[in-house]
Amino acid sequence: MSEFNNVSIVKKANVYFGGNVSSRTIRFADGSSKTLGFMLPGEYTFNTADKELMEIIDGNLDVLLPGTDQWQRVAGGESFDVPANSAFTVKINTPTDYCCSFIK
Repeated sequence: MSEFNNVSIVKKANVYFGGNVSSRTIRFADGSSKTLGFMLPGEYTFNTADKELMEIIDGNLDVLLPGTDQWQRVAGGESFDVPANSAFTVKINTPTDYCCSFIK
């Protein structure tokens, strides 16, 4: 899906890691939410409350998922899942555009 219809967007950006990662929250009529964001090269660790689906729109990164000791390469057009109540680390290799879905 390349666009979302009938949504509300929170105007204020979510800004992390000194501005190297930013996103906007999108809310859907069914109560679900996603963020659309952009990450500059660097290494970042995120904590999760809900399960997340990270879709990489463009760019590439390496991800270290919970319970693993192997980095996984993820490129534009690919995605990965992150369990609820966990943490994951990404190494952003090129500027990366992403969509994160929060799964309740």
